[in-house]
Amino acid sequence: MTIASRRGPLLGCVADDYTGGTDVAAALRRAGLRTALLFGRPDADAPPPECDAVVVALKTRTAPVAEAVSASLAVREWLTGHGVPRLYVKYCSTFDSTDEGNIGPIVDAVLDAAGTAQTVVCPAAPEHGRTVYQGHLFVGDRLLSQSPMRHHPLTPMTDPDLVAVLSRQTPHPVGLLPLRTVRRGGAAVRAALDELGRRGVRHVVADATCDEDLTALAAGTAHLPVVTGAAGLARAVGHLLTGAGAAEREETPPLPRGPGIVLSGSCSAATLAQVEHAREVFPSYRLDPDGAPDELAAGVRAWLDAHAGRGPVMVYSSAAPGGRGDARAGEVLEQALAEAARHAVGLGVRRIVVAGGETSGAVVRGLGIGSVIVTGEADRGVPWCLTTGELRLALLLKSGNFGRNDLFVRAMEETE
Repeated sequence: MTIASRRGPLLGCVADDYTGGTDVAAALRRAGLRTALLFGRPDADAPPPECDAVVVALKTRTAPVAEAVSASLAVREWLTGHGVPRLYVKYCSTFDSTDEGNIGPIVDAVLDAAGTAQTVVCPAAPEHGRTVYQGHLFVGDRLLSQSPMRHHPLTPMTDPDLVAVLSRQTPHPVGLLPLRTVRRGGAAVRAALDELGRRGVRHVVADATCDEDLTALAAGTAHLPVVTGAAGLARAVGHLLTGAGAAEREETPPLPRGPGIVLSGSCSAATLAQVEHAREVFPSYRLDPDGAPDELAAGVRAWLDAHAGRGPVMVYSSAAPGGRGDARAGEVLEQALAEAARHAVGLGVRRIVVAGGETSGAVVRGLGIGSVIVTGEADRGVPWCLTTGELRLALLLKSGNFGRNDLFVRAMEETE
């Protein structure tokens, strides 16, 4: 089924965090699908927007397993209840999770609800340097366990073997679709999946090291009602839906004029480099990780008041591993960044860049944003989003590891 043969969304996607939602929405839009992005669980009676693909971004990556499963199933029910025929479960291209989940439990619950016995698992995103070979996840030329993700404060990834990682999260058999099979094309992928299915294998980890591999996987999994992966496979699925040869969409409409602000909570290596670059260009304010909530909020409001009308500014809590305190301190800092966003909007800010999945969730909730229109990308996987409410804001929600060093500065150009 393609866009020309159907009215209403062809694909529904549930993402496990807000920056992951923007990443996959950007990939689908680039593939030629009109894509809407919703934040949080939709109202049961609300119809999906008029679009080709609808992405619902949740905050389930590090939520308790039962809570994550419940939220994901609610979105699945909402999508299928409105006639969306196919579901994509999106997780990070670094497979962020723990031995308890939440990837395995969410996918198992969705498969059970859909009444289907099998799906593929493919976090490969070659354009971002994430590849899967012999079931092992690489970040650039390093195994996942040798990348900065091994130091992640919430989901440290110390095992690159995805079959082993997923086997600890699900009671069902996990198998491998090797690269030699993927390279033989979609028909070979389909035949291999059928054979694994006859052997009772429910989760099939798929190798992929280039975009052509993802194209083969999209073709070979077209019969599956539920597919899982990162934004790379979603983009290939999008191309399959729009038809071969569809031009990718790159244009960005004019953004709202007005002051801009960068809010950074991510501690990833890429974000730390972006913060350092931006500090050299415009005023910045670092939140004290030991500060009390009221003190942090009062301090950032006063600083923003003092810098109002002086051009772009940055408020950040980003620090090297161990420099932001414990998980409780992280939550306090994220709420302070959300307060900074609310206060900045009150001062006239209309362009907001947010770095980090947890921070993006806090800011979006703090501003009461329910949905956005996904537009062009500032960098791959980092799209500008325009709010749909009465107050027009431009949001750039950035996954910690994405973007070039000068992203923050480029995003603040032409603000006033």
